[in-house]
Amino acid sequence: MTEKGFQVTVIGSDKILTCQKDEPLLVALARQGYLKVPVGCRQGGCGVCKIRIVEGEFETGKMSVKHVSDAERKINYTLACKTFPKSDLAITTKI
Repeated sequence: MTEKGFQVTVIGSDKILTCQKDEPLLVALARQGYLKVPVGCRQGGCGVCKIRIVEGEFETGKMSVKHVSDAERKINYTLACKTFPKSDLAITTKI
């Protein structure tokens, strides 16, 4: 983590973005103009912002198993609106 937050590398693009410690990943992506992750309800209910964390530590808020199954969670699928980095991350938006 830098003074500006955690670095988020989007695999398959040239984007390296910054996410603050207590900021949802979806908010950070949108704030910096990365619009390849769809924005829906922003509360974990619609599932359109599903991503996969390839590298790094993170926490999530409550998500419906309807949108992210237990099997998907085990391999780091998550909803960007409910994901909070705890370290620098590498993510993929290709689901």
